[in-house]
Amino acid sequence: MESIYSQILAAKALNKKLLAILIDPDKVSMEEISNLCQKINTTPATHIFVGGSSFAGDYLDELIAKLKSEIELPILLFPGNPSQISANADGILFLTLLSGRNPDYLIEHQVNAVPILKKTNLEIISTGYILIESGHETAVERVSKTNPLPRNNADYVLQTAQAGEYIGNKLIYLEAGSGAKLAVPTEMITLVSHNIQIPVIVGGGIRTKKEIENAFQAGADMVVIGTAFENDTNFFRT
Repeated sequence: MESIYSQILAAKALNKKLLAILIDPDKVSMEEISNLCQKINTTPATHIFVGGSSFAGDYLDELIAKLKSEIELPILLFPGNPSQISANADGILFLTLLSGRNPDYLIEHQVNAVPILKKTNLEIISTGYILIESGHETAVERVSKTNPLPRNNADYVLQTAQAGEYIGNKLIYLEAGSGAKLAVPTEMITLVSHNIQIPVIVGGGIRTKKEIENAFQAGADMVVIGTAFENDTNFFRT
């Protein structure tokens, strides 16, 4: 079976844009999942991400099993820490917080995750995670105790993305943060996407379909929608 990453690369080669819906387990109950799945099945989503900055991992296995029973899209873990790993998912974005200098998020959590991952068949996709200033403090900043990179210094963001590529990351994720006031600047997306070879994911602060399209046109290979869809599950119908 073709890997999820191979499918992402193939989509990039064909300039086929991908859309992920992020489900934060802290913001959805098991009782709501069936209705949520019905809504997701009417959207143009190509992937599901599951995770959150502070989720403790309770009922994650059950949640993903329920999602898989009602949605046929690949489900990728987007973990804030090793407790957010479930063998029921299809894969995991193995994140390194390249924008911060907190060793817990550069290597410690990754080391602690290895014994758990070894017991699963999850596809592991090394992802360089770069937090961009978004107008106010986000949950990622609070939990990781790191500062985002300035939104007015695209050159340094590019250097950081290129360092991630040189290290061996398979994806670069430009993130404004959950509920961000401002999305990642389109000029920054263009600069990064035109100067690295690996796919670029963009998320945070995107509230309209026009903003999704703007991110795609700027060079994003995949856009992630979280808060906007949480607040309005009819987001793609309006």
